[in-house]
Amino acid sequence: MMIEEAGASDRDAVTALWQSAGLTRPWNDPAADFDRAVNGAGSAILLLRDGAALIGTAMVGEDGHRGWVYYLAVAESARGQGHGRALMAAAEAWLRARGCPKLQLMVRAGNDAAIGFYRALGLEVQPVVTLGRFLH
Repeated sequence: MMIEEAGASDRDAVTALWQSAGLTRPWNDPAADFDRAVNGAGSAILLLRDGAALIGTAMVGEDGHRGWVYYLAVAESARGQGHGRALMAAAEAWLRARGCPKLQLMVRAGNDAAIGFYRALGLEVQPVVTLGRFLH
């Protein structure tokens, strides 16, 4: 198993994994999200590979104040083997190396399995409300 940063040639495999893991939504373009992360100065997509096979991903970024994790995905056939935990550790290491004082992520309301996973890693539900607006 190896964790490395994604390059442009990984886009199709990564977005296919995100779709099969149920992480995409009609209002978000996963290919555009991939491109922004891979080409951004403060972001990357970490890939977990078993040989040539893509097993998992984690998008990481830092905004100058906090570090963020998005698109944590593990292939269904590889779940329950510690790969999500390994990707989160790699994401945290990536953020620490950039001096981020805090890691944050968002989980959709009602996704109790994901919340339980992150709580088991020591993350806590934060007392905040997320507000947003589409800019297109």
